[in-house]
Amino acid sequence: MPDIGRQSKQEAGAGAAAPWNSLPWMLLDLARQRPARPMLRHWRDGAWQSVTAGEFALRVANAAAGLRAAGIMPGDRVLLVSDSRPEWNIADCALMAIGAVTVPTYTTNTPGDHGHILGDSGARAAIVSTTALAERVLAGAAAAEGLDLLICMESPPPVLPGTRALDWAALEATPGDLPLLLAEVEQIPSGRLACLIYTSGTGGFPKGVMLPHRAMLANRAGLAAVVGRLHLDGTPYLSFLPLSHSYEHTVGCFLLPSLGLEVVYSRGAERLAAGFQQIRPTVVTAVPRLFEVLRGRMLAQVEKEGGLKRWLFQRALALGLRRMDGPPLSLLERAQDLVLDRLVREKVRARFGGRLLAMVSGGARLDPDLSGFFLALGLPVIQGYGQSEAGPVISVNLPWDNDRHTVGPPLPGVEARIAPDGEVLVRGGLVMDGYWNNPEATAAALRPDAPGEAPWLHTGDVGHIEDGRISITDRKRDFIKTLGGDMVSPAKIEGLLMAEPEIVQAVAAGEGQPAIVAILVPAEGMEAGVAEAVARVNARLSNVERIRRWAKAPAAFSVENGLLTPTMKVRRRAVLERFRGEVAALYR
Repeated sequence: MPDIGRQSKQEAGAGAAAPWNSLPWMLLDLARQRPARPMLRHWRDGAWQSVTAGEFALRVANAAAGLRAAGIMPGDRVLLVSDSRPEWNIADCALMAIGAVTVPTYTTNTPGDHGHILGDSGARAAIVSTTALAERVLAGAAAAEGLDLLICMESPPPVLPGTRALDWAALEATPGDLPLLLAEVEQIPSGRLACLIYTSGTGGFPKGVMLPHRAMLANRAGLAAVVGRLHLDGTPYLSFLPLSHSYEHTVGCFLLPSLGLEVVYSRGAERLAAGFQQIRPTVVTAVPRLFEVLRGRMLAQVEKEGGLKRWLFQRALALGLRRMDGPPLSLLERAQDLVLDRLVREKVRARFGGRLLAMVSGGARLDPDLSGFFLALGLPVIQGYGQSEAGPVISVNLPWDNDRHTVGPPLPGVEARIAPDGEVLVRGGLVMDGYWNNPEATAAALRPDAPGEAPWLHTGDVGHIEDGRISITDRKRDFIKTLGGDMVSPAKIEGLLMAEPEIVQAVAAGEGQPAIVAILVPAEGMEAGVAEAVARVNARLSNVERIRRWAKAPAAFSVENGLLTPTMKVRRRAVLERFRGEVAALYR
């Protein structure tokens, strides 16, 4: 990589305090310092391909020049719709570097979703990875206000009248001036809008969360302060979530690369097991649904093997849980546990690559029984908490200080408190500027204690803080009020149901009704055990919380059938609407 000008404000190592005011300045400055560092790895043309930090910086400079030549101006909102690939990161960084605003959008979005986001954000340009995605975006644009510019990484389809189509490869071939771009990004103010993240939501239209550079850099500073002892520099991170996910956008695109990790894009859920073996990651992030799938596969395999192997596995699991939760192991049990660590847990860890330091769960509540399953088997599953409106990371447990019943302490620099009604409130540099073109929603979410003070973000989550750790118990608006006036937490019931191996998805119902019922998706091949699983859950619930009757859903909730968000959260309202007849029948 050629010399690209001035020294940084300080020669910041991977874990040092951040001197940067903007995200492009951070990545390009670190690339100047360590141009040969592997930064991105992806599967293409039948083999793994690597992009170094220096190559990334040069490609960003070229893409920035190409975007400017194409007419993209500071402040322009640009849709970015792509599968996980280096071009995603390059486009994102290049857009921010020239003062444009990235609008990351899920590849699973419908044309209607794209139309809403285009219309709401006012984006007049889009960057897409495939021809099929381009067609979907164009269909959405036709229902909105059109599209001025479409940049496609593959051959673009026929475009709308008045829409220009450009080839990404030609755009990235535009000669860029990297030293000049580096000098420019150093001047970007931290309060400039970097991206609009549209929250997927469990009901209603998504809102555009306005995140300035400051918010995501605050996340970086907070996490860098606590993960230094993991010695992650130079190790691989397996990127499984879509890059449009607010967590992956901050952590996978900016934070972990800035800490020296190589981001390796997963080849998909069907190749996940092979990916663990080939990549041998130190860090993985996922949503609870993935952990449910992994547990189901492991239990099915153990059941298939049967005999001594099944007994050893179950004994290792039982003693591992006892070690965490008590009562204390006897001397004989401690010796047995050491042997089982070699016979069982070591093999489990090897299946996940053998050097995992953190498997981070976010996006939804991770049931303690589910995380306990992995922890008891020696896998470092930790839970964090966040929202798109907060950068998005608010708190996280740490491998050496992990309480699976909480979402951990707030990051350094984050204030958190509990409102009188139980809502979790958050304040700090990580908080959004508001919702795009939605002053009413902004005023409801961001409220200062007094005029002139920094506002508290009202998260909408209910919880408590004990010994400095946050626990999330529910969404504020999701309580079920039964006919008898009892307030019941569906999240608690659903979490317990999905912790049972026979049940993979669950939605509780009962608003205005005499009792709680549920719509359940059984695990494959375990339908016969669902009734027993419900009975086990009911034994742990109070009388008003117990599931009186349940119905089986004909198919799993998915993004494709509209019952999961792109971040794999169940759309409770959509499920209850889809199965309105089945729920009504349960009360007859």
